[in-house]
Amino acid sequence: MNMITFMFILSLTLSIILTTLNFWLAQTNPDSEKLSPYECGFDPLGSARLPFSIRFFLVAILFLLFDLEIALLLPLPWATQLESPSHTLIWTSTILILLTLGLIYEWAQGGLEWAE
Repeated sequence: MNMITFMFILSLTLSIILTTLNFWLAQTNPDSEKLSPYECGFDPLGSARLPFSIRFFLVAILFLLFDLEIALLLPLPWATQLESPSHTLIWTSTILILLTLGLIYEWAQGGLEWAE
């Protein structure tokens, strides 16, 4: 038996064992929260016209912005291996300065304050 056949049989056996354990150990009586149509924290039987917090929305947008910033900065260590890493560092600095100025502006306007 060669190595590929052995690995295939091993992975197939492991998959069957894990699937069987999943069906055997799974919770068969879910609670009322799992049976409700919404799991977002809002009461599904209440009014749908409740006001939405704009401050929560703003913080969520800021989180997405800075999360995107992290994704853009992840390849930065490899920029030093390019032919002209100065261009990449200039663009990175520009992005960081713009985001920092936007955060300072938002902070100065009181957009990050939860209490009125």
